[in-house]
Amino acid sequence: MLIDYGSTYTKVTAVNLPEAGLLGTASAFTTVETDVSEGLNAALAELSGQIGKITVSKTLAASSAAGGLKMVAVGLVPELTAKAASVASMGAGAKVVGTYSFELTEDDVSEIINLSPDILLLTGGTDGGNKKCILHNAKMLSEVQCNFPIIVAGNRNCSGEIKKILSGHGVYLCENVMPAIGSLNIEPVRQLIREIFLERIVFAKGLKGVLMPTPSAVLTAAELLSNGYGEVSGLGNLLLVDVGGATTDVYSTGSGEPSRADVVLRGLPEPRSKRTVEGDLGMRYSAAGIVEATSAKRVSELSGLAEEAVFERVDYLTHNPSELAQSDNESQLDFALAALAIETATLRHAGSIEEVYTAAGRTYVQFGKDLTQTKSLILTGGSLIHSAKQTELSKFALCSDNFPESLRPRKADLLIDEEYILAAMGLLSTHAPCVALKLMLEHLTYRRL
Repeated sequence: MLIDYGSTYTKVTAVNLPEAGLLGTASAFTTVETDVSEGLNAALAELSGQIGKITVSKTLAASSAAGGLKMVAVGLVPELTAKAASVASMGAGAKVVGTYSFELTEDDVSEIINLSPDILLLTGGTDGGNKKCILHNAKMLSEVQCNFPIIVAGNRNCSGEIKKILSGHGVYLCENVMPAIGSLNIEPVRQLIREIFLERIVFAKGLKGVLMPTPSAVLTAAELLSNGYGEVSGLGNLLLVDVGGATTDVYSTGSGEPSRADVVLRGLPEPRSKRTVEGDLGMRYSAAGIVEATSAKRVSELSGLAEEAVFERVDYLTHNPSELAQSDNESQLDFALAALAIETATLRHAGSIEEVYTAAGRTYVQFGKDLTQTKSLILTGGSLIHSAKQTELSKFALCSDNFPESLRPRKADLLIDEEYILAAMGLLSTHAPCVALKLMLEHLTYRRL
């Protein structure tokens, strides 16, 4: 039995391992305000109604309930260690609620305390490099009561001193996320974040049997689906978009290096398996963020509703997140919100190319990942799975004349996670990767664009 305690719905998936078969899936509202077991029992009851009573030999679970894993990242330079810290946090399945650069101020520290993160990641300086900033930030944090653990993953030459400064706080030392300029080392931090998540946070939120954060499970599934396993080939480089009620998550696999010989790569290297989460883009809780990130005019044009009607409906959805579309107009607005969430999130996730002129003449500079050669696009999330316009929605994730600088996929095969199994398969891959891959290849629905 595979369980996903989602922020809105708790989803259950039953798998017959010996026969590598998907028995069924079901869901119910997550009851985090009372007892998460209530929502779980409701989902299990629905599943039993579908497939009858079964004997469960093993249970694995993931969770993004109670706000998921919230983190704050602190670094030295925004484009370097602060970005490395943020990338490591999101890769571990966290939602980064705050990123801070340079020396923390008293206002910054007060803001961090008010954000109440589950974990703070403190970075800064390459190994043997700048010590002043990270030491200052450690001292600032030491002077306040922190109810969250602090991971120190900065300049290794001052780790011992930082541990002394932060004595009395929950401190974990880890390898530097950026040991040298232009070098990323995020896997040790990702692993430590997951361990702390299981050790402290899951217990504190009253969740049982949770193996990893839900976004981490989805990323694990994406990696397996991309790489394949054993003699079973994967899909190769892919782009996965998950539009939820509160956030839009985007995942990609592949090196992202320039696909053209005349392009020079600039900036921090990108992880081969990358996740970004947009906390201002969601179909319900963050519907207003979609309008703000794009414009009421674009929402109006795509939905056919007047701008005043857009604002009125979006305000209603924000305060009534469980509301489903009941009319054609409401469905059209949901389409517009989903389309623009996909467009904005993939534009932020993918790299971009810029034409510049140097003494040697015209050249092109790439920032971020080149996803133009990505051949598979996967859509998941309730608003996408249940939409009657999946093909139209998918086009908002692809290269467009409206954004010629973006390095999003030029064309791709579309796959829909209609049975909402990706997080479950990420969990299953830790126990039976071959079965998990087989089930994804069988149950993801192809739509040719």
